[in-house]
Amino acid sequence: MSSTPLGGSTAIRSPLLRPLPPAPSPSGGLVDRLLREQQSLTAVERFSRQHDEGALPAQSRYYRHLIPLARPAEGQQYAFEVDLDSCTGCKACVAACHSLNGLEETEIWRTVGLLHGGDAHAPAQRTVTTSCHHCVDPACLNGCPVQAYEKDPVTGIVRHLDDQCIGCQYCTLMCPYDAPKYSKNLGIVRKCDMCSGRLAVGEAPACVQGCPNEAIKIRIVDKQQAIEASEAGTFLPGAPTPEHTIPTTVYKGSRAAPSNLLPADFYGLSPENSHPPLVLLLVLTQLAAGAFAVTALVRWLFSLPATGDTALAHAGFALALGFAALGASVFHLGRPQGAWRAFLGLRTSWMSREALAFAMFAKAGAVYAASLAAARWPGMPGAQVLAAASGALQVATVAFGLLGVACSAMIYVATRRVQWTLAPVGAKFAGTTVLLGAATVLLVSEVAGRWFPEGTGVHGSSGLRTFLLWTVLGASIAKLGLELSVFRHLRDQRHTVLKRVALLMKRDLALVTRGRFLLGVWGGVLLPVGWLSGWFSGFSVALLIFVFSLLGELGERFLFFAAAPPSRMPGSLS
Repeated sequence: MSSTPLGGSTAIRSPLLRPLPPAPSPSGGLVDRLLREQQSLTAVERFSRQHDEGALPAQSRYYRHLIPLARPAEGQQYAFEVDLDSCTGCKACVAACHSLNGLEETEIWRTVGLLHGGDAHAPAQRTVTTSCHHCVDPACLNGCPVQAYEKDPVTGIVRHLDDQCIGCQYCTLMCPYDAPKYSKNLGIVRKCDMCSGRLAVGEAPACVQGCPNEAIKIRIVDKQQAIEASEAGTFLPGAPTPEHTIPTTVYKGSRAAPSNLLPADFYGLSPENSHPPLVLLLVLTQLAAGAFAVTALVRWLFSLPATGDTALAHAGFALALGFAALGASVFHLGRPQGAWRAFLGLRTSWMSREALAFAMFAKAGAVYAASLAAARWPGMPGAQVLAAASGALQVATVAFGLLGVACSAMIYVATRRVQWTLAPVGAKFAGTTVLLGAATVLLVSEVAGRWFPEGTGVHGSSGLRTFLLWTVLGASIAKLGLELSVFRHLRDQRHTVLKRVALLMKRDLALVTRGRFLLGVWGGVLLPVGWLSGWFSGFSVALLIFVFSLLGELGERFLFFAAAPPSRMPGSLS
């Protein structure tokens, strides 16, 4: 047993902190120069000395060769390397990751999938461990509206900043590999950071250290080579295409993969999260923007008065629904108190642009409604200034509203999912804007014709009513035809993404699908045709057109999310 000096204390002293011998005089010879060199050890020499003196962790000898000894150079970064020949699917890496990072029971950052193919004479199977790929151009980082992601300029590791996250979950849609995971208990998204804290001190990540077959390693990769590999499409069979984000994970194996290698869950289908708050946000903001736009259009086409009780009713009703939409969006956030930060990602995030556009739309719409109120009650403070700016405010409100709808469409187009390309998403969102905008103006016009004196001769005119009914009818037929067209993919021989959408709508979501088309046909086709044919008319019919059309569009937007096959890495049969 060792002893300590009297009055002293026991301490653990690092071998690197031991006092160095006095430096030799500059005038010394060869021996002095060698002594000076010994005091300036390289990184490898320091590691070797620490290893010999027992200063390294006891388990380091088992994993030290699985992680780099040096930091990445310019144009390089850390990356996972997976040996498909060594991976047995034991999920020790999953357990190690879950335990070390203190994840919730259902929270998983690393998964193990299964690929199978070949034929009866030469069957093939590969187990694949996968996690965040720390992409060269990470979509999660680009899409985040609050800048809750950062890519380390030296290591290339993509880290999630938990304190910055507001739980909007947009990154879960942007990432084609399903790497970010949302925690309902915490109200934020979290993901793998390659155990960057362990790597910084020479420790291996949990998955690397936990794998009994050394199937996972950390390597330094050249970013340009990763780009070239993504262009060649040589990432992993059954995985999403790599050219979007340029993943850096390297999958290697000595056995040739058959051409028909597919994920074990390739033919599995189940409805996705329908995101009810987003359904309300999208439909009601498009309704409000459409109502302002259609009001401005009919005012110009039919020479309607710019002010009055009817104009104020149109603006007030549309504005109320717009504010309801913005209120509903808060319920989609895990941390709504941080919603004010949604403008931070304006440079790269369409969600930030949408938030700004609709914020300006709400403000412009409120001031425009105030200008109409000022014209109605000229005794209000600043009434003359507001009334004079009414026309410009209406134009600004319409412009910001339509800009917000365009940004909403681009949010989903930016994910680059097959079912959310620009043409169908743009047509659906524009169709909802026109349909519900016309239905809203029709309803308010019928109310105005009964309640307001100037509404009887103007908003109750047959020309305006006919225009609005034809607009509702045309928009409904176009939208229903577009949505029905997806079912032609049921005849596809290949199990394409659009075929999966059609199968989900036909089987798992059949009740919602039937309800959506039934409401759309009644509200957007049969009732307008009946009114145009003179079979029935009046406020009650206008109300039914509005209610049925609104419910039908809510059903369409529910299917927009629920019948959208996810983009993710190969999964397993379970």
